[in-house]
Amino acid sequence: MKLEEFVKCYEEGLASQDWDIVDPLISDNASVTFSDGTVHIGKENVRKAFVNNFDQIKSEEYSIKDVKWLVKDETYAVYLFEYYWSGIISGKPISGNGIGTSVIVLQDDSWKLLTEHLGRKAS
Repeated sequence: MKLEEFVKCYEEGLASQDWDIVDPLISDNASVTFSDGTVHIGKENVRKAFVNNFDQIKSEEYSIKDVKWLVKDETYAVYLFEYYWSGIISGKPISGNGIGTSVIVLQDDSWKLLTEHLGRKAS
């Protein structure tokens, strides 16, 4: 899988709201920091955080845009991106967006998310 394909698969996996699709893309040592400042370390904690989001947000639409690669190496890569989401929470339509930084690593011949930090966009 090429780096750009990883980003597309990750985007589609999150949009599916199905952890079984996202799981193979996540390193066992992963950490994710959400835009609310919560930090989830280790694949099991990352799984719990994402599944909780999937359960709370119904009919979610999710997209990644404007990917900027900072490093493309043979065994790791770093990219910046913008993300957008919308869905239904507690019966009400809601949406959001932000910026992210991700590091992916080559493990077992496939790219996996090692860390992701999500933040709010400046106004």
